[in-house]
Amino acid sequence: MRHKLFFSTLLLILFWSNTMAQNASIKGLILENKTQAPIEYASVSVLEKNDGKIIKGTLSEKNGKFTLSELSIGNYSLKVVSIGYETNIIDFSISSKHQEIVLDVKMNLSGKVLNEVVVKGAKNTITNKLDKQTYKANQFESAKGGNAVDALKNLPSVAVNSEGEISVRGATGFLLLVNGKPVLTDAQTILSQIPANTVENIELITAPSAKYEADGKAGIINIVTKKGTTDGTSLQVNVLAGLPSTTDYDNLENPIRFGGDFTVDFKQKKWDILVSGNYNRNDANGKREGDVYTKNFENNTITKFPSIGERSFDRYNYGGRTAITYTANDKNIFNLGFFASKKYQERRADLVYNNSTEDLTTGEVLNALTYFNSNLQEKEGNFVLSSFDYTHNFENKSKLSGAFIYEYANLYGNTVNKNLDYPEKTNIFQEVNNPYTNPINGYRIKLDYSTPLGKGKLESGYQLRNDKQDGKFDYIVDPIVDPIEDAKFRGTAKSSNIINAVYSQYSGEHLKLKYIAGLRYEYSERKVEISTDSQPHLLNLSNLLPSANLLYTFNETWSSKLGYSKRIQRNNNFELNPIPEREHSETLEQGDPDLLPQFVDLVELGINYNSKKTSFFSTLYFQNVKNPIQRVNNVYADTILNRLFTNAENAKSIGIEIGTNYKPNKWLTAYLGANIYNYKVSGGLEIFDTTTEVNNQDWVYSINMNTTFDLGKNWNLQANVNYLSARPTAQGEDSRFLSPNTSIKKTFLDGKMTVGLQWQNMDLGFMNSNQQRITTSGPDFYTTTNYIYETDVFLLNFSYNFNKLNNKTKLPSSEIGEKEF
Repeated sequence: MRHKLFFSTLLLILFWSNTMAQNASIKGLILENKTQAPIEYASVSVLEKNDGKIIKGTLSEKNGKFTLSELSIGNYSLKVVSIGYETNIIDFSISSKHQEIVLDVKMNLSGKVLNEVVVKGAKNTITNKLDKQTYKANQFESAKGGNAVDALKNLPSVAVNSEGEISVRGATGFLLLVNGKPVLTDAQTILSQIPANTVENIELITAPSAKYEADGKAGIINIVTKKGTTDGTSLQVNVLAGLPSTTDYDNLENPIRFGGDFTVDFKQKKWDILVSGNYNRNDANGKREGDVYTKNFENNTITKFPSIGERSFDRYNYGGRTAITYTANDKNIFNLGFFASKKYQERRADLVYNNSTEDLTTGEVLNALTYFNSNLQEKEGNFVLSSFDYTHNFENKSKLSGAFIYEYANLYGNTVNKNLDYPEKTNIFQEVNNPYTNPINGYRIKLDYSTPLGKGKLESGYQLRNDKQDGKFDYIVDPIVDPIEDAKFRGTAKSSNIINAVYSQYSGEHLKLKYIAGLRYEYSERKVEISTDSQPHLLNLSNLLPSANLLYTFNETWSSKLGYSKRIQRNNNFELNPIPEREHSETLEQGDPDLLPQFVDLVELGINYNSKKTSFFSTLYFQNVKNPIQRVNNVYADTILNRLFTNAENAKSIGIEIGTNYKPNKWLTAYLGANIYNYKVSGGLEIFDTTTEVNNQDWVYSINMNTTFDLGKNWNLQANVNYLSARPTAQGEDSRFLSPNTSIKKTFLDGKMTVGLQWQNMDLGFMNSNQQRITTSGPDFYTTTNYIYETDVFLLNFSYNFNKLNNKTKLPSSEIGEKEF
């Protein structure tokens, strides 16, 4: 009954707003006179014809369209300004309060301004808007030839650790969009399959409004990809080749690094067809140093098992995407997208263990054993995603859009543990195989409606999400020692999520103030079925999620913003799976089907500054998290630790982030992003029906710096540093992580061809780059592991543009499967 009442009220609001929003207006298209290509982000203003006073203003959309409404009867001038074009002024009159004027504005190229742009290259690389920050991806040269993660990690609030885990303002959960479309698979897996060369912009939405899905405690990251803008065919090709390794870690194999990608866009009148493909092989060598002990108070013993050896990765991915846009007319637009990819990762951890058991009181060695553990983990995934959306524009400026997204990910793999004698390595004491299959499929349906209302815009909609995962996990031991105990490591885990959501939000502008406020309601049903449990684990939630954003413009250079958003970080299926996996000789990993989702309240206050040479922003934020997920250890056996997922009671973060881009002259551009926050996690941790109190806090900071030098004659040098300080966890600390990079490039043929050399993870033997130590402890255990990955990596990059690609297209991308990979 409650749901029916909500829908009835929503439909009544839509009908009322559609019939009442009638006023005089002017709309049209901004086009380049010669090519008839649409011009986006052109400044469009309505001025009083007599005194030139500005009455209304807006920016043209990506398709060149603009609309200015709520005009009174009178005489006006329409002024259109865009960099690289001559200013165009057109006079018009309004004689009726319901009059609508439609016109196309033709813009002529300005040779003088274009020459200045070519010489100075003075495009803004950071843009702050009411609800998001936008970063130009091409400002990060070290990412060229890599993937979207390589570009993303340079943002002020973003940090990437040694394992490739991405965090925003210290939180690892965020919702990934690709061209505005949500994906279900793990964000890190999807981002690693998007070539950095195809990324136009990265949008960071830290306090999302009600129209966005509520997933992601750290907000939303939207990846905007490139495409052509003019009629005809455009082609971009990129090739990457890795040079031989400079550092020897005594690994079993030498790393292989090469790849390439292409994007072809054909645009003709009503059709826009884009096809892209990529292949990337990106191995990484390294080593692992560990020191662990456990205490058995009943036997009064301490067992130590330090280890050292190889930790390396063989990994590749390839895929193809296509997007088709058909613009039937200015009122009807259709989009069809398809994405298919393959990802493979092989992680080798071949370690020598020196085990010993001592008397806890006297220190007498009771027994000792040195052995070799060969650990090979394989993960594979086949990803398929298709999407269709339709947009209809009404005469009264209202807009109705609908979308359907389907995703399938076939995830499978195996972990093989072999314990052998050392140093001969000829006799196998024990071999354990953990094969699994874990396919996932899901779909989303969205229906959105927006209409002018009063002096602003009302947006409302409905969204349905349905996803299922069917996991099968096996455990094969040779020789068999305890068949009853082994059975605990086998089974099936099925999970499903159904989420119904409705939202409504209102946005507008009054004098110098822009605002948006809304409310989202979600009803979710989660079901987890474990083969060893007699009853399914059910969780039904009903949540109201408010949001609000304000942006006040003081003058042309200064503005301030205030935002609030309530969000949910849902549990992924890996966290919910209680069937143990033998991750290493010393480690098990296990989830909890009764984990609670995390609920997040975020408040932020920021200031923005923009001038010709400098852009700057600073944001103070506070985040309160209920039920924060913690990954903790406890003792399973004398030589085995069990890694578990559990909820703490509360976590809080208060911090400040800054970002600035400074261009003092034409040959130097400096970019700095930084984030510092205090993180505190507290409350009881439930570990196998035992409650452990935790209270850990500390200051954490990250710095991302990027300096570009224009050396003249089309030579360009860039140096950048990504640094993440040590940070607290529920049971210990993750150490600092450093990644310095340098790149140099030369452009040819008026910028169409580029050749570059990248020096990644610079170390020079003394910087301790690209390594991180993870430490945890409890009353009966201590573990510390230092992960050391390859440094001083050199890559050659070649890029050629047959026609510039510089706008966004609706390429689909996976999310569900990526989360679980």
